[in-house]
Amino acid sequence: MPALSSRTLPLLSASVSTPGYDRGKVRVGIVHLGVGGFHRSHQAMYLDRLMEDGRALDWGICGVGVLPGDRRMAEVMAAQDCLYTLVVTHPDGFLSARVVGSVVEYLLAPDDPEAVVERMADPAVRIVSLTVTEGGYNVSPVTGAFEGADPGIVADLRPGAVPRTSFGLVTEALVRRRRRGIAPFTVMSCDNIPGNGEVARRSFAAFAGLRDPGLGQWVDREVAFPNSMVDRITPATTDVHRTELRRRFGVADGWPVVCEPWTQWVLEDRFACGRPPLEEAGVQVVEDVEPYELMKLRLLNGSHQAMGYLGTLAGYTFMHDVCQDPLFRRFLHGYLDREATPTLAPVPGIDLDSYKADLIGRFSNPNMRDTLARLCAESSDRIPKFLLPVLRANLASGGEIGCSVAVLAGWARYAEGIGEDGAPIEVVDPLRDRLAAAARRQDEDPLAFVSDRELFGDLVDDTRFADTYRRTLGLVRGQGTRAALEQVLSAGGR
Repeated sequence: MPALSSRTLPLLSASVSTPGYDRGKVRVGIVHLGVGGFHRSHQAMYLDRLMEDGRALDWGICGVGVLPGDRRMAEVMAAQDCLYTLVVTHPDGFLSARVVGSVVEYLLAPDDPEAVVERMADPAVRIVSLTVTEGGYNVSPVTGAFEGADPGIVADLRPGAVPRTSFGLVTEALVRRRRRGIAPFTVMSCDNIPGNGEVARRSFAAFAGLRDPGLGQWVDREVAFPNSMVDRITPATTDVHRTELRRRFGVADGWPVVCEPWTQWVLEDRFACGRPPLEEAGVQVVEDVEPYELMKLRLLNGSHQAMGYLGTLAGYTFMHDVCQDPLFRRFLHGYLDREATPTLAPVPGIDLDSYKADLIGRFSNPNMRDTLARLCAESSDRIPKFLLPVLRANLASGGEIGCSVAVLAGWARYAEGIGEDGAPIEVVDPLRDRLAAAARRQDEDPLAFVSDRELFGDLVDDTRFADTYRRTLGLVRGQGTRAALEQVLSAGGR
């Protein structure tokens, strides 16, 4: 069968939805840094919806790969004219396929950073959006301060340096627009970070300030950084997905995207140079994102952490399997109902009990095959943002902490790199070696792992936390995950 491209679109089966709009009339209005599965199942999908209705044709997306590892994506996008197939997987096994056409250009920054900077400097570009992961903003998980000593940052700040990081590329584009009398674009973070717009503002202003203090003040004052909450479970694409797409729909796609039916985007209406009419595509455009954001981070993302490490230790591979285990399901309910929910304020228009029930249904979808390994990756970026705020809030209020502490104990045991069956665990984390070294010291010092103040702050100084953690870690390491969870649940919140 022919490979997916603009030329082969008319040859596709009628079972595959394809763009009904003329992609030749789409003009770039958004540059997106960090094109992965989530961006293509979410933001690009919403723009594609608008374009299918004849709207937003001046808001086409130019994708940018910032890292050398993005070369494969660049090759696939070039071969397929930036088209890709979005496959929505329903719990009953039904699949729907749509070829998305809203991405019309892709640039690889390591090959041509000048082209990336000039594209962002183009007056037609009014939004630069980001999915650069939780760790891509170079901030301390404890203090929130920008970490300017990172080698990539230091290199980009050298006089005359060719920009390589997202900070260098975006800042140089803003400098050129300012010099040319062009209004600054809006920087729109779509990453899972509390106050992602404010985090982006602090990070980019701090980088610009290191380049020139006046420039930093200008970025902080003049550039818009809206907050947002984004949600759609999007597993990593595998060869199984590619094969199934060929078999079921007759589409040969080098990098399709598979996702669940659920999608949500809550966006603060703070844009400097206009925006697409996203509310007409189902986006919730609001004045205050924070209640929705905390709901998602502490319930959905926190649940991923709650099930990931402990489920892996117990021998599970996929989220739907661990979520269907009665013991783990009870543990998940304990985390959601007794620990995470009490830390949340009311969320306008949302029934939290219904939201949590939907979450568990989403997690249990056997056709998603979302791996626990994906959920456990980059833990040192995720745990401080998703789980520690819940734990700290309950310590401050006297609330229950047993499930949250069990997750940390599970992470500490997971970081040892050996499962309960003796099989190796591949730990994917920028701090892997540091975490493993701390985990190896747990025999002589049970608090070694949580004594890392750059990750956990002064948490270890809290007597209630330290006692609960020491006891729970002993259970996880000594009796195994299942026995530990039984005792945690029977003990309540102690």
